[in-house]
Amino acid sequence: MKIISRKNLKISLAFLLLFSVFISNSLSAQIPANIPAQPQDISPLLIGENIPVIKLSDAMGKIFDLNAAISQKPTILIFYRGGWCPYCNKQLSGIQEIEPELKKMGYQIIAISTDSPDNLRSSTEKNKLEYMLLSDADLNASKQFGLAYKAPAAYDKLLPTSSGGKNLDKLLPVPAVFFISKKGNIRFEYIDVDFKQRISADLLRSVAQTIFNEL
Repeated sequence: MKIISRKNLKISLAFLLLFSVFISNSLSAQIPANIPAQPQDISPLLIGENIPVIKLSDAMGKIFDLNAAISQKPTILIFYRGGWCPYCNKQLSGIQEIEPELKKMGYQIIAISTDSPDNLRSSTEKNKLEYMLLSDADLNASKQFGLAYKAPAAYDKLLPTSSGGKNLDKLLPVPAVFFISKKGNIRFEYIDVDFKQRISADLLRSVAQTIFNEL
């Protein structure tokens, strides 16, 4: 039987303590506090909750007060990954097709992504969008809505670049759509952790028609 002296025991415990601190710091460096490592582990805001106070940059780099804008009319708020994502571009284009109808109903459409203002302008031109795009390059809004998660390693080079150097934590939002009242209250949401799955334009239109009076 091996006997460990008190001196050796202290050394062993000190080593274990240093090792645990090293592991803890390594994990902290990889994943920011309170940010899940998997999209299925997010905790988004729920129907009935009010949105947080948020200011973002528009496509021209100017500060945009999201809450002030939402207080003006019922809002369809979209979180998408970025203009580099083909599924996002398809979604944005599909929404543009029904934008005149939604606008006639009384809605405004605002879409938020990790892109820098420069890349927002590219998306607007590429998809011929007539609604507002906002930059959440540092993922502050995505975090507050409970949508942010640690992106897979395959995005390590893309995200800092597409965000204009602000997404250094390499996070992504789970794509989501929120219908928000003028009081900032969430009345409907569609969130799917599979980024390839988006609410269709037809279903979005149907929801808009059904719940407008609640907004």
